[in-house]
Amino acid sequence: MNAPAANILKTLIVDDEALARRGLKHRLQHASDVHIIGEAKNGREALALMREHQPDLVFLDIQMPGMSGFDVLRELGSGEVPAIVFVTAFDEFTIKAFEANAVDYILKPIEDERLQAALQRVRERHSARRARKDRQSLLKLVSEIAGTVINSVEDIASKGVKALKKEPARLAIKDAGKTTWVLQEDIEWIDAAGDYMCVHVGGQTLIMRKTMKELDQELDTAILQRIHRSTIVNVKQVKEMQSHINGEYFLTLKSGNVVKLSRTYKDKLRLFLE
Repeated sequence: MNAPAANILKTLIVDDEALARRGLKHRLQHASDVHIIGEAKNGREALALMREHQPDLVFLDIQMPGMSGFDVLRELGSGEVPAIVFVTAFDEFTIKAFEANAVDYILKPIEDERLQAALQRVRERHSARRARKDRQSLLKLVSEIAGTVINSVEDIASKGVKALKKEPARLAIKDAGKTTWVLQEDIEWIDAAGDYMCVHVGGQTLIMRKTMKELDQELDTAILQRIHRSTIVNVKQVKEMQSHINGEYFLTLKSGNVVKLSRTYKDKLRLFLE
């Protein structure tokens, strides 16, 4: 059943990572009252779309190169700010700041339950038209993170507030009721075994029940790239590569392990030549 037009949330997704945008868009398609009016891969695109479409809701990544999420807020000026849900990977201290100021956030990798909770809060604010209170909460949040009093979005620039250092991407490996978090940059390679993924990291092999397609949605492509229908490799772990007569390549990792790059993924060779 479709939501009444008055309750539709015009929504913009802002993230410099294409996989992150695609994954969030996929999750939001099940919300009948969410209408995605556009996607932006940087702050400038976000501002243009926000001024053109006046969205009700913006999923905003703070840690973007060039123009951060804070810069986007500053450039919006003194007009009405849409509901903001930060999509980020901050440390425990900063998360407490989000929670204390009732400004919603979603940690990467996104969990459906947390996303639904954030949407519900946005719906409540939207119906109550609490834009001014949300704006005050945003400023208080930035004040706590920056360690200085921010009274307006203009203060974000004048007081030199900058985005925090981007946290390294992690992967949650769930097995038998236990969740192990590993840094994606520490993973050497991943191979498929049926419906299971074998994640090789630090000399260990961790098992997770997930398909290759599902896993693709969670990986940082600057680090982990698919090179075979059943293999993903850390491009930074490749030490040598050797061509084979049939057009395939064998990649030797720093650990000494060897993985195969199939002809289907031959376009990925450029990643090892940069």
